[in-house]
Amino acid sequence: MSGRKLNVLITGTPGTGKTSLASILSQHTGFSHIEIGKFVKDHHLHDGWDSELSCYILNEDKVCDFLEDRMTEGGNIVDHHGCEIFPERWFDHVLVLQTENGILYDRLEQR
Repeated sequence: MSGRKLNVLITGTPGTGKTSLASILSQHTGFSHIEIGKFVKDHHLHDGWDSELSCYILNEDKVCDFLEDRMTEGGNIVDHHGCEIFPERWFDHVLVLQTENGILYDRLEQR
């Protein structure tokens, strides 16, 4: 790791506060906040739109290829609901957020 800044993955069920926490940590550390859903859309890292699920079809290879150099440099906070698509070597710390079901239901209902 010698001299490289850390990379952090924040993961968990939608509505647990991943983006909020990543934004706060990014402001306090100066690390880049990489919100995967936004990156997929902004950088066309998808295979089109799934009209049934109302979301983009994430292309895992495109996402990982796009982020490889950036992750090697370090200093990133990645925000995504899953972790299985990313190489383990990218992350120094992984935070898994959880929320009580009643609170989670209320949050998701408001979206």
